[in-house]
Amino acid sequence: MKKLAFLLTMTTGVVFISAQKIQQKDIPALVQKEFQKQFPAVKDAKWEKEDGKYEVGFKYKGEEMSVLYNAQSVWEEKETEIKVSQLPAMASSYVAKKQLGKIKEASKITKADGSVMYEAEVKSGDVLFDAKGNFVKLAKE
Repeated sequence: MKKLAFLLTMTTGVVFISAQKIQQKDIPALVQKEFQKQFPAVKDAKWEKEDGKYEVGFKYKGEEMSVLYNAQSVWEEKETEIKVSQLPAMASSYVAKKQLGKIKEASKITKADGSVMYEAEVKSGDVLFDAKGNFVKLAKE
């Protein structure tokens, strides 16, 4: 399980590093169609291409979200902004114990297989945790 979490985290880190903003007209029709099927009410979306995958950021039902699709239009993960107080207690404790500073933002990441991770943004980067709040990785900015 730890190896899987590590691999997912490494993939996510690489994806963030190589992101390029693109216009909606440059998104494959299948990806756009899948996005509209899942989120028909969303009109203002920002697209990025990352390692051959497509990430779309948007606001949905009052929540900041992003979804990552592969080139075949299959969604791989969904990231939803949450309140810092919604992080697992172990995650918040870890940040305090390691003196990583104040948590600026937090998010819940749901993978296509249903697994969940949490992300806490601190001054030095993004701290990733598993569903229970166990430390996985610090992705430095």
